[in-house]
Amino acid sequence: MGETRQMPPRHFDRERVRALRRARNITLNAVAQALGVGLSTATGWELGTTVPDGEKLPAMASFYGKPLDDLFPRSVGELPDLADLRCDAGYSQYQTKELIGTKSAGPVANAERGKRRLSERFHRPLAAGYKVTVEELLAAQERSFGYAAPAPAASRDTPRTAAEKITYLLEHSYPGAQVPPSDAEIAEAVNKHAGAQVTAEDDVRAFRTGTEPVLPPIVGEGMAELFGVSPMYFQTDDTVTRQVVEGLRLLAAARKGSVGRIEARGLGPEGLSEDVLAFVNRVVEELAGQDNPGVDRRGSEKGPSSRR
Repeated sequence: MGETRQMPPRHFDRERVRALRRARNITLNAVAQALGVGLSTATGWELGTTVPDGEKLPAMASFYGKPLDDLFPRSVGELPDLADLRCDAGYSQYQTKELIGTKSAGPVANAERGKRRLSERFHRPLAAGYKVTVEELLAAQERSFGYAAPAPAASRDTPRTAAEKITYLLEHSYPGAQVPPSDAEIAEAVNKHAGAQVTAEDDVRAFRTGTEPVLPPIVGEGMAELFGVSPMYFQTDDTVTRQVVEGLRLLAAARKGSVGRIEARGLGPEGLSEDVLAFVNRVVEELAGQDNPGVDRRGSEKGPSSRR
């Protein structure tokens, strides 16, 4: 990977450029002088025998008073690599040695070709020269090496809705010849868990397809038991967050000695799940033991004979 670019980073439309020049009554010689090239070079651009180097396009767009992205657009959805950033800043590869303070442009050339990543000491000066952030520079570098930019915080594969979560389990929990349960079998398992008729085959189908987006807690608990996952899997992000916050508040109170063992009672609109309760109680007991060396985790005082 990391081979030299085969196509120019931006689309050069010679017909449009020529029409612009003629409409403004500008000679090719004036264009050549403004861009620092020979007349034959500027002529070749309009004839289509050659195309401008990428670093010439910003100056040409400025000369014609047009935005770079307007006059020389990228392909739809294409993101810049290191060479693109350099060209958009108007630098030749050779000129980058002045930006990074080296005797040669080798470090930039190697990074653009996907051979060796830039040293960290080159990140800030190069980003400043290209007028981008360091993060944008590093993302472009990864594209030069054939890799996509890092994904934003949440993965697209992470199931969010109840329908996505059920579908994900059905598709990933039964490998090989195993057959996932039907909607009717899921409903039966949930009702068995609840000890009552709380759902039916049609309801499960509605949850699975997203026709009914709200999954009742008791149904989520039954599905969690059936698929062998934590009940928190079917809870919304907000619900989990509230439980964590409530748990942290209780821990803080326990640290101050104002809360003993926590009972499974309503704490907020959802209350704490059994998993969270168990975890919080374990920590409360450990805190009590640390703060009271003379008391063991069962609350009994240690006598002299218990000390070694």
